[in-house]
Amino acid sequence: MTKKNIALLAGGFTGEYEVSVNSAKNIAANLDPAKYIVYTIFINRDSWFYDGAEGKIEVDKNDFSVTVKGEKVRFDFAFITIHGTPGEDGKIQGYFDMLGIPYNTCDATTSAITMNKAFTKTIVHGIHGLNAARSMQLHKKDGHDVATIAANLKFPMFIKPNNGGSSVGMSKVHNIAGLPEAIEKAFHEDDQILVEEFIKGREFSRGIARLNGKIVVLPATEIISFTEFFDYEAKYTAGASEEITPADLSDEQNTKIAEILTEIYLRLNCKGMVRIDFILLEGSQDFYFIEVNTTPGQSSASLIPQQVRAAGMSVMEFYGDLIEGAF
Repeated sequence: MTKKNIALLAGGFTGEYEVSVNSAKNIAANLDPAKYIVYTIFINRDSWFYDGAEGKIEVDKNDFSVTVKGEKVRFDFAFITIHGTPGEDGKIQGYFDMLGIPYNTCDATTSAITMNKAFTKTIVHGIHGLNAARSMQLHKKDGHDVATIAANLKFPMFIKPNNGGSSVGMSKVHNIAGLPEAIEKAFHEDDQILVEEFIKGREFSRGIARLNGKIVVLPATEIISFTEFFDYEAKYTAGASEEITPADLSDEQNTKIAEILTEIYLRLNCKGMVRIDFILLEGSQDFYFIEVNTTPGQSSASLIPQQVRAAGMSVMEFYGDLIEGAF
């Protein structure tokens, strides 16, 4: 059996560069060496390079190849684990589509749409059993009247960048006085922002993937945050939150959620693995959609590897199925 050359893409152009590099290390450690030869390719604004035993080797972007010891290495598959741009927003997917190289994530269109929280909410609207918080989308170039926001939405509110993948620039606001600063903070990260009513309840995150042609919903993780909300700091600070996998949900709740998530996956035309975050409203059985993450973190402590293990699967087998399923 000929081994496949896998380009494992890490890095990106955002503050989540290091998170992506950690994801790549865990994926590399869990790709079957009997089947795959893994080349970790670092993508940053200045250069794309392979960091191997021979040192840094620039990628030829004309055909996405590297020349190692005088031999041109072409890739059978790209395993993208870049959070934010250009790996999560469809840019790199469009490039691989043009070169005809298969990859592990959603396609360019779905990746671009799901990076935009407002667009995503519009598409999933109307799925049976799924609710979404009331919200307003603001554009940097327009005027922002805090009185209009306060008249349309109830406090407390979340203000967040529309395209941010990593909870950077988020604020929770309890009254009109806090709005101007929160809006400015979010606009620092993005030209479009989302002002959303706060939904009080239990927060969950759940992976879903197409494995061997079948959509598989992984066990849910409940996120209990000890900060006011699960922002970037809480996500990446030890002890700032607790993650319980599998989450304490009844069989009925698990089945209902799995049906809703499958419908979201199909409606958005997702491919590979995605992670969907949602809230169970306090004192009810109502599920509220938060967002879809198309390149979820893959460090060994990340949610998807936790959920794969909780499902009784091996992480190596899971990644292998993602690669084989894309051919």
